[in-house]
Amino acid sequence: MKLKIKDQLPDTEIFQLIDGEPQKSKLRETIGNGKVVLFGLPGAFTSTCSKLHLPGFVANADKIKEKGIANIFCLSVNDPYVMSAWGEVNNSGDKIKMLSDPYLLFTRAIGAEVDRNSKGMGIRSNRYAMVIENFEVVNIQVEKETKQCGLTSAEGILEIL
Repeated sequence: MKLKIKDQLPDTEIFQLIDGEPQKSKLRETIGNGKVVLFGLPGAFTSTCSKLHLPGFVANADKIKEKGIANIFCLSVNDPYVMSAWGEVNNSGDKIKMLSDPYLLFTRAIGAEVDRNSKGMGIRSNRYAMVIENFEVVNIQVEKETKQCGLTSAEGILEIL
């Protein structure tokens, strides 16, 4: 991962499903000023992402926000329909905002792409979690393997907040 602490967040285009329609926007516009958590993962409905990563953030969202975090964002290399459906299945509601990076613009800009062609998934994102304040990376955690979810878990983020 080439993104480091104190780096400015790249302002790439991302997508969200809003009122049933895909909406494109710039990342900075979407996350806004203030202190936020952004976590990225290989894919919606995949094993570690669905069993541990997203559910952990849903369960701990209130605790994270009590530490001064305005919003929590989940980003993956899926289309906005898939990300929205995955959020619904996991009851993310207003706790986690689901973002889509279908063209890997953000993922490549931060150097988080991983090749999962051998598993039929194409190019995906590594697993990471970061604390961002006013578009500056305050802390970033990156897993060595995408199957791991310790450093980047909600519990791991709570430890560093």
